[in-house]
Amino acid sequence: MEPLEETRAPGPDDSKPHDVLQDLEIGQETRVDVDMARIEKVYKKLDYRIIPAFWVLYFLCSAIRSNIGIAQTMNEAQHHDLVTVLHLTPHQVSTGLALFYVCYVTFDFPSNLIMSKLSPHVWMSRIVIGVGLIGSCMAAMKAAWSLYLLRLLLGIVIAGMWPGMSYYLTLFYPPSRTGKRIGQYFTAAQVSAAVVGLVSAGFQKMDGLAGLVGFQWMFLLYGLVTIVVGFALLWWLPDRPLPPGETRNHSGWRRFIPASAPALTGEDARIHYEDLTRVYHRHAWNLKDLLDVLIDWRIWPLVLMYFGVVGVGIGVQLYGTVIIQSINPSLTSIQLSLLFAPIWIMDLLAILLVTPISDRFHQHRALFFSIPVCLQITGLLITTFAGSTNSWSRYGGLLIVGFGLGPTVPITMTWTNEIFQPRHGEVGVAAASALVSGLGNLGSIVSTYALYEGWPADGEGKHPFQNSNLVMIGMLAVSIASAIVNTMLLRVFRGSAKKASGTSSVSEGEVILDRAARRELQERGLGRLWIRK
Repeated sequence: MEPLEETRAPGPDDSKPHDVLQDLEIGQETRVDVDMARIEKVYKKLDYRIIPAFWVLYFLCSAIRSNIGIAQTMNEAQHHDLVTVLHLTPHQVSTGLALFYVCYVTFDFPSNLIMSKLSPHVWMSRIVIGVGLIGSCMAAMKAAWSLYLLRLLLGIVIAGMWPGMSYYLTLFYPPSRTGKRIGQYFTAAQVSAAVVGLVSAGFQKMDGLAGLVGFQWMFLLYGLVTIVVGFALLWWLPDRPLPPGETRNHSGWRRFIPASAPALTGEDARIHYEDLTRVYHRHAWNLKDLLDVLIDWRIWPLVLMYFGVVGVGIGVQLYGTVIIQSINPSLTSIQLSLLFAPIWIMDLLAILLVTPISDRFHQHRALFFSIPVCLQITGLLITTFAGSTNSWSRYGGLLIVGFGLGPTVPITMTWTNEIFQPRHGEVGVAAASALVSGLGNLGSIVSTYALYEGWPADGEGKHPFQNSNLVMIGMLAVSIASAIVNTMLLRVFRGSAKKASGTSSVSEGEVILDRAARRELQERGLGRLWIRK
């Protein structure tokens, strides 16, 4: 046995214990850095597999859903526009547009619940294939009844797509990582709206080819491409992640479904599953779990937030060319199509700029939601009341509306995930996102059925569509008020829960299980900005 060292008071040169402690702290911090770097690489691999596929499917489905708006003014000079070919009145047009959202609202919720019970990637593929089939059939519309029927069917088959995509992301990403990614594939809707406007100019040049008018070619080609993409997704989109070493059961009806390759393999799959399981609560839900979600008061402010912004977004998307035409009646149909596109380019820029910042400052979701909504209100006021002799200033108001629209829907859906996944697990995300999207789309029914072409007299006078625009401003005011109320109530209830439990957790329902999770929280806010380094 070695002799014990003589005990003495530490001198000025005895810094070894401090150095050892410091080395341990540095080593631990380095370990966390290594862990986070590896985890980030894993999520980037997931991004390459999921986000581009979501972008393409959302681009095509959004185009098929909304290109009926641009069809109203295509080849108008040749009397080959949608209204003339189908012999529609303005009221019939608005009814056909609104019927889609009636079915969308009705079937959104059950569609998402079915998706949570079945294979998510198969259900997403089913939606895309169905949208492509209905979109192709829209080329054969001959009268108002066929418009009504196909819009009803389109609403049924596409129901659950948008909330389903949000739910699907939570199977692979923690809620704090979903906002940026929702924003990334949500840009497809904006690019789609812009491209529909630009490409429609080309389809108008095909007018009369093979006996079809321009808008019929548009419906047919978009539909066929979407069908092909829908089948391809069966092989491309991964199914929900499994614990390392566990294999998927392909018995029964699953034997007839193409098996997609797993998103991650080997060590990447293990790292991802361990990081994900700190927030991912996978269990077979029952009716009691569903009821707990339905009676959770946190749904309703989110529904009202979505109601206003999606109603305005759909109103501008479907009637944008009609509004531009009211600003300057001398514009040709091709000019209307070209002027429609920049609205959605502005929308795209806002998504790319705002949603990543809102993820970093995720505790201020209401602020990043409300400021763009205020921009929409400002833009609508300019579009309505700017000098009637200066049509370009009124058009500039529409561009401001487009910029304000961009981040609002992704922020609402991300906030829904953040609130309901920690509290209710998988069924919470599936049910809450479907209800927010479904019930919130009642705003779309208002803007498509009651406003603009559904209110023909409102298009006349010194300020065309003044009343329709003011109704949409009122809807946006409801969205802002709901975001503020939601923030206040969340803080009140969170504070009450902390006092009752005597804890000081960082956020309601969040449990920190590993260093990667702690580091993820530290990276929020100003923590990683260069001015703080």
